[in-house]
Amino acid sequence: MESQIGFGERETMTTIEDLPGRTVRESQSEMAEIVLPNDANPLGALLGGRLMHWIDLAGAMAAHRHSRNYVVTASVDHIDFLVPVRVGDLVILRSSVNRVFRTSMEVGVKVWVENYISSARHHVASAHLTFVAVDAGGRRLPVAQVVPETEEEKRRYEDAGRRRENGQAEVERRHKAAR
Repeated sequence: MESQIGFGERETMTTIEDLPGRTVRESQSEMAEIVLPNDANPLGALLGGRLMHWIDLAGAMAAHRHSRNYVVTASVDHIDFLVPVRVGDLVILRSSVNRVFRTSMEVGVKVWVENYISSARHHVASAHLTFVAVDAGGRRLPVAQVVPETEEEKRRYEDAGRRRENGQAEVERRHKAAR
């Protein structure tokens, strides 16, 4: 069912059952950033907030590709910074959708640092983010299910379900404690 919402715009009312599933591969995204002095602290190391910003952008790219809609960040899991990243280093961020829950998606982002002079590459951080698909008015939209194909994708799919259950239990625990 379509309704006119503005000049040249159409809103389509879709149910999740109407949406064909999409593979993880269709959402995979990669971005690269060279660490510049403006990205670093006085010791020449990448600012943690800048890396978190890049992680959010990389995650949003995968969520956009999968949902084919606008997305907003709903949450970010725990992030550990494993190795320092220095001015002049190349930061590589790879992301993909792990699992879909009606209007939200868990996206995994893995970050590496590469010194392109020495060819050394190290894992910097990993994070799981939740994005919600929305229309131009900010209303939630259903998202096509993700179809994991490889064993690794299937493991990440199952892990995402456990993380969601644990997260919901934690929210409920906090809600009860606040009463």
